[in-house]
Amino acid sequence: MSRGSLAGVGVLVTRPIHQNSHLVSAIKKHGGNAVRFPTIEIRPRNAATVIEDAYRLPTPDIAIFVSSNAVVHGLQHAEDAKIAVVGPATAEAVKNAGRAVDISPYEGFDSEHLLQTAELFGVAGKHIRIIRGQDGRELLADTLRERGATVDYLSVYERTLPLYRDDEVDALLSDWESGRVNVITTMSVASFDNLLAVLPESARPMLA
Repeated sequence: MSRGSLAGVGVLVTRPIHQNSHLVSAIKKHGGNAVRFPTIEIRPRNAATVIEDAYRLPTPDIAIFVSSNAVVHGLQHAEDAKIAVVGPATAEAVKNAGRAVDISPYEGFDSEHLLQTAELFGVAGKHIRIIRGQDGRELLADTLRERGATVDYLSVYERTLPLYRDDEVDALLSDWESGRVNVITTMSVASFDNLLAVLPESARPMLA
């Protein structure tokens, strides 16, 4: 993408408020106008509850982190396991926290590519802990169990829908209808579902 290729383009940014600065900066760098409208709020689960949940689980051989939020709120629960990550932002979070990444995709930034690494093929008899939010895709766990691993989830944070006043939603719709929002970015199914939940039914045709 060349500099200025977003000139005059309004981009709706739905990422959580503490994670959207890089995207907003990139949009502005290329001449676009970033419209912040987070549709997910990340809240850590009660620390004592997470510790109790982790205590009940077997010691992991491999700890998989599916997001940088999982690292921020749950890296201590990897114990001495090898650390696997799905994408570069998650890897950076691990390194910034003083740990090394042992397993990451050779290419791509998703569960499918992580599952193609050699380390996750030879997992029969191993205990794998997936550290994540309160829900998510089942592909990693299902595939690793098929390969003979014991897989447990440890939920360390929750995704909630931010509360918006009617006037805030009206302001977004006004920008959208007047052409000041041309592109919508969503980084997950949850963020898109929450956007649908916030918008009135009358806005659905604009999404289409």
